[in-house]
Amino acid sequence: QVQLVESGGDSVQAGGSLRLSCAASESIFSFNIMGWYRQAPGKQRDLVATITRSSITNYADSVKGRFAISRDNAQNMVYLQMNSLKPEDTAVYYCLAVAGIPPRNYWGRGTQVTVSS
Repeated sequence: QVQLVESGGDSVQAGGSLRLSCAASESIFSFNIMGWYRQAPGKQRDLVATITRSSITNYADSVKGRFAISRDNAQNMVYLQMNSLKPEDTAVYYCLAVAGIPPRNYWGRGTQVTVSS
């Protein structure tokens, strides 16, 4: 079974930085896509960033220029570097892996990010 474990969430001041980590239970070469989504209280879970095996990245418009997704294949890790954090970035951040034919989504349990003004 695929397991994803997020870490790095914290409470920070606006303008600060944070790096989230996602540890996968198996080689991330197994996954077509990995990424980060977030869900604020009372809102739907939305895309933050994704990365493919070939390192093609995609970002939500709201985080472009501030966040960067990356991967470390040797350690089965995916990261989300978050800079210039804003209060509206406050949410639970979830790691996603997409694998298999047909594709199936696997989710971590989330890590809380809180940005105060």
